[in-house]
Amino acid sequence: MRTGINHLFIPGPTNVPESVRQAMNVPMQDQRAHDFGAGNLSLFSDLKKVMRTTAGTVMMFSGSGTGSWEAAITNTLSPGDKVLMARHGHFSTLWAEMATRLGLDVELVDLAWGAATPVNEFARRLAADRHGKIKAVFVTHNETATGVTSSIAGVRAALDTAMHDALLFVDGVSSIGCIEFRMDDWGVDLAVTGSQKGLMMPAGLGILGVSPKAIEASKTATSRRAYFEFSEQMKHNPGGYFPYTPPTQLLHGLRKALDRMLEEGFDTIAARHNRLASGVRAAVQAWGLETCAEHPSIASDTVTAIKTPASVDAREVIRIAYDRYNTSLGSGLGPLAGKVFRIGHIGDLNEGMCLTALAVTEMALAEAGVSLTYGSGVAAAQTIYAAPITNAARVAAE
Repeated sequence: MRTGINHLFIPGPTNVPESVRQAMNVPMQDQRAHDFGAGNLSLFSDLKKVMRTTAGTVMMFSGSGTGSWEAAITNTLSPGDKVLMARHGHFSTLWAEMATRLGLDVELVDLAWGAATPVNEFARRLAADRHGKIKAVFVTHNETATGVTSSIAGVRAALDTAMHDALLFVDGVSSIGCIEFRMDDWGVDLAVTGSQKGLMMPAGLGILGVSPKAIEASKTATSRRAYFEFSEQMKHNPGGYFPYTPPTQLLHGLRKALDRMLEEGFDTIAARHNRLASGVRAAVQAWGLETCAEHPSIASDTVTAIKTPASVDAREVIRIAYDRYNTSLGSGLGPLAGKVFRIGHIGDLNEGMCLTALAVTEMALAEAGVSLTYGSGVAAAQTIYAAPITNAARVAAE
């Protein structure tokens, strides 16, 4: 029999704050009632604040980030269109597979799992594309499988330097609402996210930021779509309604989650994620282990993928943490299965929660056969967390 709570340290779905959970405890509503839409209008406007866009349009689909991937592709591109993508982790691989299945001509740059999107190589290929055959560039902002964050600003600069007109697609599922994301400043045309990560919600909403350029592209794109049709959303969303039955409980939860985020402030949220991630990374170093990220400069602030020694199966670390200590750690995906486990530090999280994750991880690592000193990682993280908080964080706390 398990006692206490399950400690959830996977990179999504993330912990749902109690206030958000309670906000979803509402009876069913008439989603066609004359007063239903008014309460949803602020959701669209506040999601634009999360994405840092004034020019873009936000859409919500019942689904997940994967559904939003498909909506972004099918509404703005046509079969046979060439797109430029990098494959350097599980989710960038899945996105490339989807693009291929939907009939796109995918030009892939293959990289080690642990690398970031190759800005210089993208720049070279865009500069060489003098006839504009590449219609879109896809970037996985935060590769959740490897704990790596790529530079969207760098890819935008490459597009601008090459004077290239390709659409810029960004998978921000595990970055938007957690780390810096600037849709307008970075010239992002399709920004994809979901409800179950930085927005601190259950899975069930696929969310898209769509630029005016992407809206125009949707008017001529010939990919087949039905449920994910932008034009249907744009008919109903201005009044706060949806073309199909929305998950009304999630809309109530989203309102509360956005209230929390607005109160904390987006810059402070990003600083908090960096602070928590820095403590986790310090612990990994103290254990004498390595992260999957090839260089500290690209390490993610929302998830850390940790390599185990060759003699230790990472799946055993995960099993011990779950079975003995009621703690969920993220698994290694694809070719990283058994070689990597992940600690998610994303969403509604604080220093005490991260220290719990690290203390349990130490015990699981030791039982699985990793030689370490108990408390070494915890102490390293404590040194980070005990340092004075930033002015922005202090103001938010007050």
